[in-house]
Parts: sequence; structure tokens; C-alpha cells
Amino acid sequence: MEYHNPVLLTETVDGLNVQTNGVYVDVTFGGGGHSREILNRLGDKGRLIAFDQDKDAVENKIDDNRFLLINENFRYLKRYLRFYGIKEVDGILGDFGVSSHQFDVAERGFSTRFEADLDMRMNQDSNFSAFDVVNKYPEEKIRTVLFQYGELRAAAGMARKIVEEREKSPIISSEELKKALGRFLPTHREHKVLAQIFQAIRIEVNQELEALKEFLLQSQEVLKVGGRLSLISYHSLEDRLVKRFMRNGLFEGEPEKDVFGRSEIPFKRIGKFTIPTEEEIKQNNRARSAKLRVAEKL
Repeated sequence: MEYHNPVLLTETVDGLNVQTNGVYVDVTFGGGGHSREILNRLGDKGRLIAFDQDKDAVENKIDDNRFLLINENFRYLKRYLRFYGIKEVDGILGDFGVSSHQFDVAERGFSTRFEADLDMRMNQDSNFSAFDVVNKYPEEKIRTVLFQYGELRAAAGMARKIVEEREKSPIISSEELKKALGRFLPTHREHKVLAQIFQAIRIEVNQELEALKEFLLQSQEVLKVGGRLSLISYHSLEDRLVKRFMRNGLFEGEPEKDVFGRSEIPFKRIGKFTIPTEEEIKQNNRARSAKLRVAEKL
């Protein structure tokens, strides 16, 4: 399977501070670029466990006895590590969002560039797709999805229009959805607004933010003291969760303080966030919105 270059490759793996005989997890295997770089830095006794729920990613499996690929969502991190007898790990890498491969395969329905059935499933075994969100959700729920996950001001009008159109006939393809929402797509901003609409539906289909929260909470449990989290986010909703969790172990609010005014914080942030260079963005446009954050468990 053709996958593009991994984003922020050196910086993300550097963030893990790889120990020769350590145990590491790559929760977003994809084309295997980050995993290969981790394996390059591991010794004979090191181990790497990778997760990816997309069946296409399995074709990139690395033939190395230090490597194990689990074809599951990273929200099941702790369960599968336990199953394989791993209680704690030295570092976890995650490169969230949609892979270049998923965007580039037209029939997967992730990209606004192609006409395709409304799909957007990262796990192709799932029986819930973008079609269900667009054609079966009540108007109020569609409005919430578009507003919360797409940050679209016109969410209410869009939801109303979707319901009106699907009452005439089901909205089956991406082109039909674009046509239905045509009046909300100003010529000079059409691609940006479409990307927000697709993002919102995709996040709902794949329960991306819920999965991310579950993963982050489990990462705190399975990381050794001194272990590292090295995570790349692509949109503000994702990055906000990662940033807040690394700052104080919570997704919202502030941690409770003891009688001395001290709070127990599970992580220490390592440096500031990192973004790709102009050169990397030129070579790989997908990298343009990437933001890498690294934290160490205290």
C-alpha cells in the first residue's frame, strides 16, 4: 500500500528518547514510517507494539521479531498490552488524524476531492458510516456534530438543509452532500468549509475524540515513570485534549490542590510544541497543520 512520508519523523521519535532495550508503542502504524525509525534505534532486546484499526495498514507489517502489529483501535491499548503480557512501556507515539493513504483512496470517502459514497470509516469492519450520520441522525444531532466537530457557524442551517434534501431522496455520495449544501459554500472559501463539514462527520463516524480520551487516560496507566508520550495532532479539538492532558492529566478544569496548595500532575511537558518546517510542508502538504507535543511521566 502506498503511504506518504511520516510527518515530523525525526522530531517525533527523538521525543520518545528511545532506550536500546525499551518497550515502545506506535498507536497509529499506518505506512510504518515512525515504527521503522523506532526499530532502527532499538537493540536486540527492545520491543515495539503497533496498533492500527485500518486493514490496509496490515499490508505494511514489518518483518522483525521485535515487532508486533495489532489490527485494532488504540482505544484498546491497555487491554491488548495486558493480553500480550506487557504491564508497562517506555514510550508511546501517536500520529492522529487521517493517513495520506486514506485521503488518497477515493472510495474511502475521506477526501473532498473525489466523488465517493458517504463512508469515512477508519475501521472497514464497522457497520456505521457517514451515510448513517447524514441520512439517519435527527436534525438537532446533525447540527451538534457540525457545530462541535466542524466549528461551523452555519451548522443549524446546514442541518436543516440536509434533512430537507434527504426527505426527497437519500444523500448517498459526497457530491450529493456538496450539492445539498451548495448555498453554504462561498466560492472563495468552498474548500475550507467543505473540509470542516467532512472533518465533523468523520470525527463522529469514528468516535475520534472519545477514542483519543480513552487512549490518553490509558497511556498514563501503562507508561513507566520517566516514559514519554510523543503525539502529533492535526486540528484544534484534538490538540486541545492532548495539551490539557499533558499539562494536568485532565481534559477540562484544573486539578484539585492539597492543603498546601499543591496539585498532583502526572506529566512534565518536554519543550514547546513543534511544527514542520516549510521544506517538509512543501514535500508533504498533509504536514501543514501538524503539531507535535511531548511529555514525560512523573
